[in-house]
Amino acid sequence: MTDSIFNTLSQVNVNDKTKAKNKLTYLSWPFAWGETKRRYPDASYTVDLYDGKPYLYDEHLGYLVSTVVTIDGKSLPMSLPVMDGANNAMKSGRYSYKVIEWVNRQKTGNMIDKWVEPATMFDINKTMMRCLVKNIAMFGLGLYIYAGEDLPEEPQLSEEDVNKIYLDLQAHIEANGFTAQQVCESYQVKSLRALTD
Repeated sequence: MTDSIFNTLSQVNVNDKTKAKNKLTYLSWPFAWGETKRRYPDASYTVDLYDGKPYLYDEHLGYLVSTVVTIDGKSLPMSLPVMDGANNAMKSGRYSYKVIEWVNRQKTGNMIDKWVEPATMFDINKTMMRCLVKNIAMFGLGLYIYAGEDLPEEPQLSEEDVNKIYLDLQAHIEANGFTAQQVCESYQVKSLRALTD
């Protein structure tokens, strides 16, 4: 993956498109895909198939989905279990897990069984789209969410700063009897703007 893809996508602030659930932060898939396609129109993704189905199932481990995102010819895979409300991998039969009992918004101190219905295609489809978002994060978009951070790393220079440096650099080159082409060749860049970047 070229650094430019990661640098471009990791600078996008996605905080206003996230939702919190069970102490985890989720990014809206339409926003993640839209921001990716806006910057990389040829980006694509696929959902892996297992015996013609968009999921892998093991009776002991549960359901798993996986996607592959391709940007500028670079493909990265990602997988994600189909999870219940406690982030356990869902099963094909009804099952339970222990939770703290609440009565009238107060903890009773007792543990009770919370029952989970078998996974459905809705659960699988929802997880495919969450997997897609996680997959896109590997290219940089919203990756900071998975690290528990609040904001992406801000660029060191504003666009105004970059433009000022570009003009100052151009003036300095001319004042010293060089051409922009000579400086670009010396630094092995295509343009002076690449130096300010």
